[in-house]
Amino acid sequence: MPATFHLAIPVDDLNAARRFYGELFGCPEGRSSTHWVDFDFFGHQLVAHLEPGRRPLLYNAVDGKDVPVPHFGIVLPWDAWHELAARLRTANVRFEIEPGIRFRGEVGEQATMFLFDPAGNALEFKAFKDPARLFAK
Repeated sequence: MPATFHLAIPVDDLNAARRFYGELFGCPEGRSSTHWVDFDFFGHQLVAHLEPGRRPLLYNAVDGKDVPVPHFGIVLPWDAWHELAARLRTANVRFEIEPGIRFRGEVGEQATMFLFDPAGNALEFKAFKDPARLFAK
């Protein structure tokens, strides 16, 4: 089995997290309790922990866009990224940064989009035409 990450995030509503990650993104639900729920986030373990209140976000300028920090996400295959972007647009998801191409014509050229979950956690989904360029300088 390849290495997988485990990430625990704060949420203020477990049912909203279930709708967002489980229904919108199709992430299967694993174990849960009244205070947390596991999701299979594209083969990785994402745990939504009930924690009322939200921490303030910061933003960093990247390629002319204000990128929310902290954020997390996944690098998808090129076609899967475009399919997800289309599905989210059809679902009328509000994007913090609309789906598009960043660093066009440069070594790090990538498709990227940012959105928030119902608890205000920032997510980035990205893709590279050539996955070998993920860490290229």
